[in-house]
Amino acid sequence: MNRRQVLTSGVAVGAAAAGWLGWRQALGSTDAYEAYSRELRAPLTDDPPLTELIRTATLAMSGHNTQPWRFRLGPGSVELRPDPSRATPVVDPDDHHLFVSLGCAAETLAIAGAAAGRPGAIEAAPDGQLHYRFTPVPPRPDPLAAAIAQRQSTRALYDGRPVPAETLDALARATSQPGVRCVLLTARPRLDQLRDLTIAGNEAQMRDPTFRAELKHWLRFNPASAIRHGDGLYAPANGSPPLPDGLGPYAFDLFVTAASENDKYARQIDSSPGVAVFFAEQADPAGWTAVGRACQRFALAATARGLKLACLNPAVEVAALRPELAALAGEAGLRPDMVMRFGYGPALPFAPRRPVASVLA
Repeated sequence: MNRRQVLTSGVAVGAAAAGWLGWRQALGSTDAYEAYSRELRAPLTDDPPLTELIRTATLAMSGHNTQPWRFRLGPGSVELRPDPSRATPVVDPDDHHLFVSLGCAAETLAIAGAAAGRPGAIEAAPDGQLHYRFTPVPPRPDPLAAAIAQRQSTRALYDGRPVPAETLDALARATSQPGVRCVLLTARPRLDQLRDLTIAGNEAQMRDPTFRAELKHWLRFNPASAIRHGDGLYAPANGSPPLPDGLGPYAFDLFVTAASENDKYARQIDSSPGVAVFFAEQADPAGWTAVGRACQRFALAATARGLKLACLNPAVEVAALRPELAALAGEAGLRPDMVMRFGYGPALPFAPRRPVASVLA
């Protein structure tokens, strides 16, 4: 090999190395993301400051992981109010999911508060705003509190193992909330009907350009983006490979189609031994926050018993499908609010969260 060939080969290798380093820098470090997740999910200490309770409350579920909540701290109280800047008007035109998410955060706050020595009650206003009023007492351990940091939306295949009857009974008890009904579907024919409704809803959504644009806005394609935004749907947490921000949207447009998502939903439901469908007796913000509280308790009870779960809402979000879903669950005449599948499955990376300072009003 002559000098020119050596130099040419060296330039090629250097360019490849630079490209690889640039790619890695664009993605961010998996190790850095894991450290970030551990810090977000650090266990509460005894008698923690209120800001630590807020950090824990933000680990609650929310639609598209938008975290549409604001907290105001006061003497012996925390006020929770919706953050309309984080609404998703295409998929959630009446802010139904937003208020469900607010209820999830409120219930997480109440559970964490009781375990950390600040038990209290949640008071709901008709407009959906919530107040948590507490009195300091000695801490009281709670298995649901221990599950807060481990709960995640696991959008993966489960192993199909049936859930024991005593566990199903415990999950049903955990959802007990005034004004809320929860129906557990475990018979395969009914799950097959739910699968067909879910696919019909997904088909309608994925063929709607405005839905796709809104969904894509909340996608975080790599660790660096997830840490920077602190919200949204983190690709590895959904079982997808990380991609640079400049490439991720194009890959979404090319590969995330109605057909591919239909197939994914079908396989996910077929692998799930059960699904929970939640209804509010009143279709208003107060009813929806109550559903959120019940959903969060269900999710934490499932997590404490080694189950994984994930929301499954196309048949809720497409209004024309709601009556059929309600009839399937035996609650004709009510509006279905949330669908959650559950089962035994893998652990995936956790979704990101925003820093406490950004959620304080």
